[in-house]
Amino acid sequence: MSDTPPAKPLTKNEHLKTAHPSLDGAIRETLADPNAVRFTEDDEQFIKFHGMYQQDDRDKRKVGKEYSVMVRTRQTGGITAPETYLVYDEIAGKYANGTLRLTTRQTFQFHGVVQSKIGRLIKAIHEALSTTLATCGDVNRNVLFPSIPTASNAQKQIEKDAFELTNALLPAATSYHSIWVDGYPINLSDEIQTLKAIPKDAPNPYAPPPADHDESGNPVDPLYGKTYLPRKFKIAFALPGVNDVDLFANDLGFVAIVENDEVVGYNLTAGGGMGTSHGNKETYPRLADIVCFIPRARLIDAAKAVITIHRDFGDRTNRKHARIKYVLQEKGVEWFRGQLAERLGAPLAPSRPFSFHRQGDTYGWGKAIDGSWYLTVYVPSGRIKDEGDYRLRTALRHIVGKYKPEFRCTAFQNFILCGIKESDKAAVEADFLAHGVDPLSKVHAIRKNSMACVSLPTCGLALAEAEREMPAILTQIEGLLGQAGIPQEDIIIRATGCPNGCARPYLAEIGFVGRAPGKYNLMLGADGTGTRLNKIYKENVKREDFAAELLPLFTRFKAERRDASERFGDFATRVLLPEAGK
Repeated sequence: MSDTPPAKPLTKNEHLKTAHPSLDGAIRETLADPNAVRFTEDDEQFIKFHGMYQQDDRDKRKVGKEYSVMVRTRQTGGITAPETYLVYDEIAGKYANGTLRLTTRQTFQFHGVVQSKIGRLIKAIHEALSTTLATCGDVNRNVLFPSIPTASNAQKQIEKDAFELTNALLPAATSYHSIWVDGYPINLSDEIQTLKAIPKDAPNPYAPPPADHDESGNPVDPLYGKTYLPRKFKIAFALPGVNDVDLFANDLGFVAIVENDEVVGYNLTAGGGMGTSHGNKETYPRLADIVCFIPRARLIDAAKAVITIHRDFGDRTNRKHARIKYVLQEKGVEWFRGQLAERLGAPLAPSRPFSFHRQGDTYGWGKAIDGSWYLTVYVPSGRIKDEGDYRLRTALRHIVGKYKPEFRCTAFQNFILCGIKESDKAAVEADFLAHGVDPLSKVHAIRKNSMACVSLPTCGLALAEAEREMPAILTQIEGLLGQAGIPQEDIIIRATGCPNGCARPYLAEIGFVGRAPGKYNLMLGADGTGTRLNKIYKENVKREDFAAELLPLFTRFKAERRDASERFGDFATRVLLPEAGK
């Protein structure tokens, strides 16, 4: 008998990708069926590669399932032309639920898109010189980079590198264009007025590369291969100083090394990821390792090499264990360095010194090197909407239409309006205030440092509330801080409805991770720079017990902190977590 254990079976997703290398499944047939209200279970996996997730309104399940899709765009570094933003705003009202959701990956999501409107929405996004291709699925997703407008020549170089890398890593999925672009020959300018501002002869910057073909004529992606990656892949660029992309949460990161305002290369990081599963010790959040220094000229080669390591060694038998972080953790960073050096055909240089002194966005007005101004505005949980006297969506439609600023999504669910003339600053502020929006983000620090995932009612993975409950959570914590005698304390707080980590709760000083309806794991102890994970302080805390749990912690923090500079996360790591483990 052989001592070799039997090979584990491949996941269903791997069989689906093998059977349909064009990633089309039966999508065309479903779209052509006037009675169809949803995609098949198999096609739920294929539509992810096209930039969408199938969902239903869980608030209405007692009556019946009301299906729709969430559609996600690609905005490298969050950069969005004003003309494109105005198209997004219009189609959000015509084809989606009337809101725009800013994501933690510097892009937009449209929610509540019903079957009959999916094609029009995606075609309009394409005609607005953007795409939804590969914003989900087992490929590289939207590339992040520092969102503050160009403050140096080095930052211009980072932006250039990020866009070139984005296009170098786009999958050659031929079905995307044949279904959503060529498959909808209608003239959407008759429906979407703002499309008329888009130059008709302008090329879409997100054009996929041509596919190779196997001996049977099936397309084979030249980078990802016939079955693409085992799971998703995320990349971020950062500048030393402010960690405004949560760099170490990414599968692959590039920290710019700058000399005399020139990017000479990047420190490469690998193996980060937030997702985990409750009760499954084989899954866990992980921070990326600092691997090496890469000359700028070899950036794309290095990124492709790392992706092929994931492609070749990632787990295709267990999707919960399929991220590259598990390859790094189990095989070791030295093994990874050896693989990377071999694929690059050259020894790796050691990483160079760098540090972060804080994370998050910088709010209010700032001045770019060209003399123009930019404005960073806080958006509660990233939701651009009109609700009562708070009419952010209307304000932005008016301001972007009138002043034509470049719109940038940040990695913390906020936005920046760029290229504003000094003479227009007061008018822009007045326009926001007239619509019930505070343009200078004069809110408590915990709000400006907070994030929440969408969760209920649309996310199928949600176990508890997040976005809808976050305003009440923050209001409660503001009151608790006041009771503890530290009313203005700056604490990073994040909430998710499940353990998958979409709002990066494991990098929060206080994280709430949904376990069941109204119950959360209370996570404590991350730092203020995005370089340390938090840990579970207490499991299954009921929402109604948050005050009873947190007030004693805040009171002890006030009394026992080393000095006024010690953050709550550092105090929790030093005092509270060791006590909890006893």
